[in-house]
Amino acid sequence: MQSDLPKVLHKVAGAPLLHHAMTAGQALSPAKTVVVTGHGADQVAASAREFDEDVTVVLQAEQLGTGHAVAQARDALAGAAGDAIVLYGDTPFIRPETLEAMIDARARHAVVVLGFEAADPGRYGRLVLEGESLSRIVEYKDASEAERAITLCNSGVICAEASVLFDLVAALGNENAAGEYYLTDIVGLARARGLSAGVVVCDEAETMGINTRAELARAEAAFQTRARAEALDLGITLTAPETVFFALDTVVGRDAIIGPNVIFGPRVTVESEAEIRAFCHLEGCHISRGAVIGPFARLRPGAEIGEEAHVGNFVEVKNAILGDGVKANHLTYIGDADIGDFTNIGAGTVTCNYDGVMKHRTVIGKGAFIGSDTMLVAPVRIGAGAATGSGSVITEDVPAGAMALGRARQVTKEGLATRLFEKLRAIKAAKG
Repeated sequence: MQSDLPKVLHKVAGAPLLHHAMTAGQALSPAKTVVVTGHGADQVAASAREFDEDVTVVLQAEQLGTGHAVAQARDALAGAAGDAIVLYGDTPFIRPETLEAMIDARARHAVVVLGFEAADPGRYGRLVLEGESLSRIVEYKDASEAERAITLCNSGVICAEASVLFDLVAALGNENAAGEYYLTDIVGLARARGLSAGVVVCDEAETMGINTRAELARAEAAFQTRARAEALDLGITLTAPETVFFALDTVVGRDAIIGPNVIFGPRVTVESEAEIRAFCHLEGCHISRGAVIGPFARLRPGAEIGEEAHVGNFVEVKNAILGDGVKANHLTYIGDADIGDFTNIGAGTVTCNYDGVMKHRTVIGKGAFIGSDTMLVAPVRIGAGAATGSGSVITEDVPAGAMALGRARQVTKEGLATRLFEKLRAIKAAKG
């Protein structure tokens, strides 16, 4: 990857590759999840716990192969009943349905391997079949010419009963070209013990592994293509699908409309019948039914937008709750605020929430009218039905129904503009 960042922490769809693999596993409601770390262990462990605070993290101090990596999880799963599935942090697209098929295949086989028909088998390990059973897995560097001609390839994903898996792993040797303990060798060991091994075949696209920046870019493109197709199938309108970018956890309701060039960051929910107009950037926010966002709006973490609310062009909302029917249509910053239902926020309004050390909250009651270019210096409260005059700087609470004006008194000097401009023009002419 040519990077100081551990490979599995590089992102696709706004989430580390590791989180994609954990998402697939989590769909099976596992009793326990174990993440085996190596390079960048502390960073990887922190990311794993960010996704699932109950995850168990173990360290593979020496990288001696995939079988050795799995062996590090033995103590963490001591006495565990049921099936164990081995997934890979740099293989983000394994579907939960595929893992369920592997669990189902365990009724017929002690060990189940996930395979795929490769368009270009390259250096993948080959799956050698005897009828419908898996005889062995041969790594490319150890394969004969006849075995290299096989197109059914190994993804590395394996399912077996936990105690069987670790018994087989304990028996692995490293007598091979790389001097590593191959997890794939457990198939031959299982067969030698009279245990059955089988294969579940998935689409090759699911098995895409990430080892370079170019592959990371291809993975992003593949994710977005799939996410856009799924959105359309779910009844979501994408007016220019190729320009919309989803995150791993984006949730959009039926009959929502997504305009061109919309970017979804992590943790965004858009309810049914909402509209996201062009060039919006959304992250960590919730948009209720019928709301209209944009164009050119930015919603940051903690933004809660009520039903039928409008957040317009060049409006930024952060850590703020906008009630039903609120309108903030242009050129406004709303941060650390609670805005009551049906309040109107005039253009150029700013909630001045930061004093250089701490954040402070602005609270605006239901049905208030905030005049254009109002500076609300938090902490401050505006009562229900209250109003502020345009250009005001509000530093004190405003009671319900009151009008607050916080600006200098206007002074008008007759003819001064004419005299001033004549003087300035004369000065300019004198300078040539």
